[in-house]
Amino acid sequence: MTDAPVISVRGEAVLEAEPEIARLSVHVQSQESDRRTALDRLTERNQRCLDLVKSYGEAVEKLETGGLSIMPLLKYRRREGDIRAYRGTVWIKITVADFAVLGELVARLGDLERTYVNGPEWELRRDSEVYERAARQAAHEAVARARGYAEALGSRLTGLVELSDEGLSNRDSGAPVALAAGYARAPGGAAEEPEPIDLEPETQIVRATVEARFTATAPDLG
Repeated sequence: MTDAPVISVRGEAVLEAEPEIARLSVHVQSQESDRRTALDRLTERNQRCLDLVKSYGEAVEKLETGGLSIMPLLKYRRREGDIRAYRGTVWIKITVADFAVLGELVARLGDLERTYVNGPEWELRRDSEVYERAARQAAHEAVARARGYAEALGSRLTGLVELSDEGLSNRDSGAPVALAAGYARAPGGAAEEPEPIDLEPETQIVRATVEARFTATAPDLG
């Protein structure tokens, strides 16, 4: 152990950055009086949705099926049986890397029959260099703050005792856009493609905090 004075400080950094990816959550549904028909309709609509997303190629970074369900809907809540319909749902998760196609993709997904679109949720990638940059800036601030305290006391820093990372976090995204498609298209042939939705990426706020302890020479308190 050393008897040298110790200066404990906290270093903080707050950075703003443009998002790197956008996540969409899509629910495709069917509802029919017959279970098999409900499943067949769900399969068709799910495939139509997947084909649409895959047509964007590398602009879509990841396409995943989050879950599937087929459930009976009862006529009366207090009685078992008396099934009035079967409802099927497929949950599809989409990660988009090219924001140039995002507005068009959201509009076209929202135009599909029995399809609900939620998003986008703007994010940075887990390995984004922004997190490392924020951590370095927080560490630099801790050193500068400790040095300032030492100079105010007429001493100087001599060593590092401990540096602890309190973690990094990005701000929760704002309320996403929600689109629900109609149950059926208007008669008279194929419908025109919907106009792309103008979506402005949400600035991401990245925070980093570190705590540090430094040894210092004896202060001049005279």
